[in-house]
Amino acid sequence: MSNKGNRIAAMAGQFREGKLDPHYAGYFKLFNQQKFYEAHDVLEHLWLPDKHGPNGAFYKGLIQLAGAFVHLQKNRPRPAVALFKLALANFQKYPSPHEKLNLAAVRQLIAGWLFQLEKEDGNPLSPANVPQLALQG
Repeated sequence: MSNKGNRIAAMAGQFREGKLDPHYAGYFKLFNQQKFYEAHDVLEHLWLPDKHGPNGAFYKGLIQLAGAFVHLQKNRPRPAVALFKLALANFQKYPSPHEKLNLAAVRQLIAGWLFQLEKEDGNPLSPANVPQLALQG
């Protein structure tokens, strides 16, 4: 296993709880801690083998969502807008909820960030304005 693979396996190992895959559960924990790059990394482990499978576009959308916030953390709003739009397109393929995630709420979250980015010059990401994702029961 590569160094990156070992690092991701160790990271995912700390999210073993319930019946959820630790990579999937870890994505949400890391995302909510504003560790967007790490969230992307840990979920990529599920997406790569399922790229063309039933959840391929779903995982890709989650990765793009985290990537959009990585761009905002680096103060690059234009690439963030592009990734928000790609994530939205990928999520349109799934009902809500999907995999215990309220996709209607996620689509609304993305729409809100797109609205903020398109109406303002600058970056709306701040300590007072951080995204949160929650899985349902």
